[in-house]
Amino acid sequence: MSRHINPESQEKTAIIGLVSISDRASHGTYQDKGIPALSGWLSATLTTPFQLETRLIPDDHALIESTLCELVDEKHYCLVLTTGGTGPAKRDVTPEATLAVATREMPGFAERMRQLGMHFVPTAILSRQVAVIRETGNHAALILNLPGQPRAIHETLDGVIAPDGTVIEPGIFTAIPYCIDLIGGPRIETDEKRCKSWRPARKNL
Repeated sequence: MSRHINPESQEKTAIIGLVSISDRASHGTYQDKGIPALSGWLSATLTTPFQLETRLIPDDHALIESTLCELVDEKHYCLVLTTGGTGPAKRDVTPEATLAVATREMPGFAERMRQLGMHFVPTAILSRQVAVIRETGNHAALILNLPGQPRAIHETLDGVIAPDGTVIEPGIFTAIPYCIDLIGGPRIETDEKRCKSWRPARKNL
């Protein structure tokens, strides 16, 4: 699935991979809800050009690894968001597969995701999701494990929001655009009414 991209802006396009990891959904016994939640959130939030590629795969360590490597190494995506497979069950191997392809870990994202989750459900402490950077040659990408349920996905990306719309605790996407800047990716801007991305103030020279 992708948005229509003007060829003239292709070099500025953020290419994002969405990978839903679920045995049941990949086998057709359960309707995947992770990818629709992620693509809907991104479509409503990003204001700069972007393109999406989606994958629905089972909880298989080797397949998760190869999928992440393909999206980063061959397709040169700047951001890959996975959903599902991060709990303590035996088949939940997304974190291990993600760490296996990493060149550097980004523990702050994982800490923040669990911290946000605890505002909503005490079982958020059971999540083992991780965040990493994978670097190959002159390219780098940020890979993040997100929860599997749509509500938890939105809570992780949006943060804790008061009934009047006031942001009590910012979600993780606030820091993602600047991280992409730092690893050499395209500039990503957001609709500040939905998610205010943070970058350091420019100093006048």
